[in-house]
Amino acid sequence: MKFQKTAFLIFLLFFTTSWCRSQEVCNKVTASPAIRPAAESMDQYLSLLTNKNVGLVANNTSLVGKIHLVDTLLRSGIRVVKIFGPEHGFRGNASDGDRVGNATDPETSIPVISLYGDHRKPSSGDLSGLDVVVFDIQDVGCRFFTYISTMTYVMDACAEKGLPMIILDRPNPNGYYVDGPVLEPKYRSFVGLHPVPIVYGMTIGEYALMVNGENWLMDGMHCNLTVIPCSGYTHSSRYQLPVKPSPNLPVMESVYLYPSLCLFEGTSISVGRGTDKPFTMIGHPLFHEGSFIFTPKSVPGVSDNPPFKGKTCYGQDLEAAAAGIKENGRVELGWLTGMYKYMRGRSEFFTPYFEKLAGTARLREQIESGMTSKAIRRSWQKDIRQFMKIREKYLLYPDFQNHL
Repeated sequence: MKFQKTAFLIFLLFFTTSWCRSQEVCNKVTASPAIRPAAESMDQYLSLLTNKNVGLVANNTSLVGKIHLVDTLLRSGIRVVKIFGPEHGFRGNASDGDRVGNATDPETSIPVISLYGDHRKPSSGDLSGLDVVVFDIQDVGCRFFTYISTMTYVMDACAEKGLPMIILDRPNPNGYYVDGPVLEPKYRSFVGLHPVPIVYGMTIGEYALMVNGENWLMDGMHCNLTVIPCSGYTHSSRYQLPVKPSPNLPVMESVYLYPSLCLFEGTSISVGRGTDKPFTMIGHPLFHEGSFIFTPKSVPGVSDNPPFKGKTCYGQDLEAAAAGIKENGRVELGWLTGMYKYMRGRSEFFTPYFEKLAGTARLREQIESGMTSKAIRRSWQKDIRQFMKIREKYLLYPDFQNHL
């Protein structure tokens, strides 16, 4: 047993170090000056909103430069009459899992309708009086990040109502690769609505075109959709987010690690919620041999009641490994399979939520059977190749070189 513990720790240390091909790590989130989100190209969409009652789906990432889109539109004479807020709320300051209610935005006095909790799809009444709906939210290109689900429900509602919808596209910081198991319909949920891999390599505008074009809306309906493209972006870009896309992705390292580490949310392992850098670490109170120590605590507006609150967790700091993922792009399974081997028999490892995140029961079965990460990855490739053919039809920007 002692040999197994030592071998596993050596594996984690070697694996993390091998990813770090550079000592430079992004400690500050800075915008890439060569890439401009669609919201900044106001000449492309203001005419579509003039003299119309506008509904805006937005959050704290909906910026035109350093000014919020809603303020920019109001200053331009556009009538924004309703705002719709996703998970974490319109201003992006709600904790993970918080059910944000309807409210009035104190800065603009515009009513805000929450699209999280039990009310994820706008009702016909919510859309009453609107002439057009504008969607502008920064995505991170990961299937279980809920903004693409919110967008899909808004598209559904607009299609039913016959309302046009405009998406102001934004670059995808994880748009330079495609990886992970493809979701099976049986495991469809708010953290995965469509048969796509964990990382799908599309901007949110491209994704919306795919949802429309592949008849994935309710009853095969089609939304009257317009996508305003970004400028200067390609799928080889490494876009640095100007603001954090959610409270628990505060730095670029967490954005790069998120597709790999979010699978741990369906296990007994902590990913650092309740620390200053969630999604850059893994740990558990029983993993005493871990080289990194952290103690989750309540962080208002981020994690009110994180796993293992007030308990010392032992594990690994993976922040430096983000450099390798940024360079090469992949969903890394080594941390997951390694922690399972170590924790097996010490506590329950998987929870029922794991299948929803993975989009399949097969990944859990493969890990429990002792299949290697390399073999598991091989099992994804056929489905990924099929998805790539679908994806190709909807790309608005030059693609990366296919690495499959």
